[in-house]
Amino acid sequence: MSEQKPAPGVDTAVSHVARIWNYWLGGKDNYRVDREVGDQILGMLPDVARLARASRLFLNRVVWYLTAEAGVRQFIDIGTGLPTVDNTHEVAQRAAPESRVVYVDNDPLVLEHARALLTSTPEGRTAYTHADLREPETILEAAAETIDFGEPVAFTLMGVLEFIPDDERAYGIVRTLLDAATSGSYFAMYDGTNVIHREASDRIVEVWNASGNTELVLRTPEQIARFFDGLDMLEPGVVPVTHWRPDTVPDQEPVDAYGGVGRKP
Repeated sequence: MSEQKPAPGVDTAVSHVARIWNYWLGGKDNYRVDREVGDQILGMLPDVARLARASRLFLNRVVWYLTAEAGVRQFIDIGTGLPTVDNTHEVAQRAAPESRVVYVDNDPLVLEHARALLTSTPEGRTAYTHADLREPETILEAAAETIDFGEPVAFTLMGVLEFIPDDERAYGIVRTLLDAATSGSYFAMYDGTNVIHREASDRIVEVWNASGNTELVLRTPEQIARFFDGLDMLEPGVVPVTHWRPDTVPDQEPVDAYGGVGRKP
């Protein structure tokens, strides 16, 4: 594989979660250091590649449900990752062309691609904010240029809260986001667990955290469920992502990623 020229601000000496995820999904927007860490993890637990694909399909089903069935027309996708097939705005605007989507990430490579690839239908709108999840007030302020917080909005945080190791800080970030949203808004997320692979998943976290990446923590399904405190949970609750409304899921075997969707009353 030939190496592309690094984007401005991209450190190719240290792997990055968005680029490793892109590699596992079969993309080309990654560097040697990302592939090396990705291959190291795959060598320990090949099921990680299936988890990556299953998590992406979970996002697609969540966005389709929220748009086509729940009537949501506004999304804030935090921890966007690199653009791929069926990005949030593509799924939402396929169901409702007038949908508005704000993407948020802190990777310079994601920023470069977002500007080029995250287009919109004429009726809708997309925007990109280069920001960190640890600064939810900054995210909300920037999103307000596109999002009307007087109307319901859906926050999607897919595989990103696990990079906030401090539990209370992570729960506080979610509360800050939801406090800004009106009744009828939604919160959707998944994060990694060690329910299925136990020691192998724990070992992967050790390798990940030793690689120079942002520190990662695994939470139990019960800890993940706490993110939905005060919300009305949609069935089937917090479950493996392959088990959330799985009518169109080709592989329904559970993976070590649990998630769910809640509605603000």
